[in-house]
Amino acid sequence: MTVNERRLKEMKEEGEEVAMSTAYDAAEAELLDRAGVDVLLVGDSVGNVRLGYDTTLPVSLEEVLAATAAVARGAEDALVVADMPFGSYGASMEQSVENAQRFLKEGADAVKLETPVGGEFTMEVVDRLTELGVPVMGHTGLTPQHVNRSGYEVKGGDEADALVETARRLDDAGVFSLVLEMVEEPVAARVADEVEAVTIGIGAGREVDGQVLVVDDLLGVSEDVPSFVKQYADLRAVISEAVEEYVDEVKDGEFPSDEHVFSG
Repeated sequence: MTVNERRLKEMKEEGEEVAMSTAYDAAEAELLDRAGVDVLLVGDSVGNVRLGYDTTLPVSLEEVLAATAAVARGAEDALVVADMPFGSYGASMEQSVENAQRFLKEGADAVKLETPVGGEFTMEVVDRLTELGVPVMGHTGLTPQHVNRSGYEVKGGDEADALVETARRLDDAGVFSLVLEMVEEPVAARVADEVEAVTIGIGAGREVDGQVLVVDDLLGVSEDVPSFVKQYADLRAVISEAVEEYVDEVKDGEFPSDEHVFSG
């Protein structure tokens, strides 16, 4: 079944959990889509995971646009959401709208914007984008694009009320879904109960409407993962073993063998 904004809202109403994962290329998107992932996020995490950057901050608009187009070509039923990377929105309303519209032209079904707790400008951007027909997924709690200011800390405690208010304002501005990252479970539960948007947690506990993980983390390709990640495979070991065997056979002259060559 094709997943769209309406289907996600139906899932929330029916109590069906939403399964969301990052994806960065067409082949990966096809596999995840066939496995039943509801939402594919073309995350700016492509920077840390695939491009060798230390954070998401250096990721360019063009890099995420290219990945978005690839994922859109590989996905058939999943909803494709593109992260707007650092610097691609916020300088002006005109810049924000133009760049968001570029993602939809490359095949995204929606864009995702980060809003730090207490943020202001992105509320106006969300309102304008939704008015112009660009579906928006919000993101609050820990916001990696603001790591230089807020660091990697679990959100809640003294910030709980401000975080819930930020979520409410994003909901009022028109987000159809809201990612809550590294949020204390009781605070995430409050948000899920008070907003109409579909809430997706990443390190936000069990009381939200769905979960998202970085695909390299859940498949065991990443070497170090946060404590909230469950690794469902150990592909790092599988890949290493396979490549080492290939190298050994090439060095020893075992590959290619008779079955792998064309005889005259």
